[in-house]
Formats: sequence, C-alpha cells, structure tokens
Amino acid sequence: MALTDVRVARTEEPKHAPPSRAKFWLYRFDTKTVPYLLIAPFFVLFAIFGLFPIIFNGIVALRHWRLDDPTLTGWAGAENFTKLLGDSDFWDALINTFGIFLLSTVPQLLIALIIANLLNRKLRGATFWRIGILLPYVTPVAASTLVFAIFFSRDYGMANWLLSLVGFGQEQPLDWRASTWSSWIAIATMVNWKWIGYNALLYLSAMQAIPKDVYEAAAVDGAGPWKQLWRITVPMIQPVVLFTVILSTIGGLQLFSEPMLFDENPALANGGYDHQYRTIAQLIYKVGWRDLNLGYAAAMSWALFLIILVVAAVNALATRRLGGGK
Repeated sequence: MALTDVRVARTEEPKHAPPSRAKFWLYRFDTKTVPYLLIAPFFVLFAIFGLFPIIFNGIVALRHWRLDDPTLTGWAGAENFTKLLGDSDFWDALINTFGIFLLSTVPQLLIALIIANLLNRKLRGATFWRIGILLPYVTPVAASTLVFAIFFSRDYGMANWLLSLVGFGQEQPLDWRASTWSSWIAIATMVNWKWIGYNALLYLSAMQAIPKDVYEAAAVDGAGPWKQLWRITVPMIQPVVLFTVILSTIGGLQLFSEPMLFDENPALANGGYDHQYRTIAQLIYKVGWRDLNLGYAAAMSWALFLIILVVAAVNALATRRLGGGK
C-alpha cells in the first residue's frame, strides 16, 4: 500500500464522540462518591454506638445523676472525680484489678509465645494442634467461667483434689473464694485458659513470616532453640508482641465477667464477702446499677479509661525497649 493510501485511511477513521455530560457525572459519582458511601455505615454506627456514648458518659461524669433521686441534678464539676481520691472501695478494686491483671497477662503472653514456638516446628497433625489451642477462645465466657467456678469449689472441686495428690489441703480443703491470693489465682487461671491459644496463633502467624535461613545461620553459629527464640524470634515479631501486650492490657484492666460469675452471688457484684476480688469494672456496675449513682459511676469509668491509657503506654514503651525498638 502506498504512503498516500495509508494517510487517507487514517484520516477516514471515525472519531469517538466526546462523552456525554451524564456519563461524566456518573463516572465522577462512581469514583468519588461511591467509596465514601460504602464505608459510611461503619462511621454512622460508630457515631451512634461508640462516639455518642463516650461523649454522653463524659457529660454524666460532670453532673449529679442519681436514678433513685431525680431531684438531685445539676452540674457537679470535678466533684465526682475528687471523691475517687478518698474512696477506699475504688482503691481496693484498683489493687484487685492490677493483681489479677499481672497474674493473668504476664504468664498468658509468655506461655502463648512458647506454645507458638513449639507449633512453628514440624509436628505431626499440626493443624489439629493449632485448632485445638483455639477452642478455649471460641467457648463462651459464661460457660467456661461457670465450669471453672465448679473446678475451684471448696468441697468437691477438682483443683483441691489435684492439690491433695501432692499432700496439700488434705485436712482442710482450700477455699479459693475466701482469700485474696487464691481468688486472684483462680480468676487469672480462667483468663489465661481462654486467651493463651488466641495469642499463640497470633505469634505463630508472625513467626511463619520469618525466613528459615535466619534460623539455619543462627544454628550454624551455635545458637540453641531457647536463644533463637529470644534473640531472633521475639525481636522479629515485635509488632505482634506489642499488639498483644496492648490488647491484654485493655482486656485485663476491664475484667468483669470472670470475677462476676466466680462470685457465689453474682447479682450483688461484691467480689467476695470482703470484696477481695472485686474489680473496677464490677465496682462501676455496682455503683451505677445497684446504687443508682450514674454520675459517680461515669467518673469511675473515665478514671479507668485514663488508667488503661497510661498502663498501655508504659507497656508499649517497655515492650519496644525489650525488643530493641526505638
């Protein structure tokens, strides 16, 4: 074909008509507006069930608000918060909360890390073991707590039976609910049983992303399994460790269901006859819905929120330091 024929053919090609105004606006709607519409339900629900309750709770904390005395109203200012400083019940509940928190969180994460390290090796039936350690997590809290309440029963509990096998408590069985330390250990055992498997799977998923040649090089240099775990694995999965530390801090300081159902009379929310294992969350429930003092309960909840922020920040900083992060 001659060059002039090619030029003629090109000039004779039909030109595309410009898009209509309707198609242009439809394109803009599809690319600019639809993404916001798709994520809007989350923000609407968060505003209704998340943001509004937080703001409203802050307003209630600054007011006199008693359900048993509707005439007692008006702004209280910082009165509800200053009352906390001299409230012995609040400080006792805070000590109980921190005691159970330490007994549950520290062993929980350490045991989860060791289990994840074992599951990261070549095992027969690895899928079975991985599913098995997650079963406590999917068990309802109420069901597992009631089973543990029977397990730690004074007269017929299996915990005392196991202790009797090693010669402890044969003359008088241990009343797990009676003393502070025994009740803390019992409640912490419930929490650990439920959350160890969940944290172990989080650690395991992070461990599987570590290249195998890193461990091979460490083994050539003479590093054993224990040293590999603390010198290689933990620093390389530090973001996941930090996530579990913060998550455990939030959950541990908000502990409510386990001590509530462990009590012989949960409706009273006493946390034992001497309040020896009553947590702050239980105290907030008692003050708000049994004593009907919503203003003071709201102030307690904000105090707990600030405590969680401080403790989570300290734990995050400590985890970064121990892991070698900045």
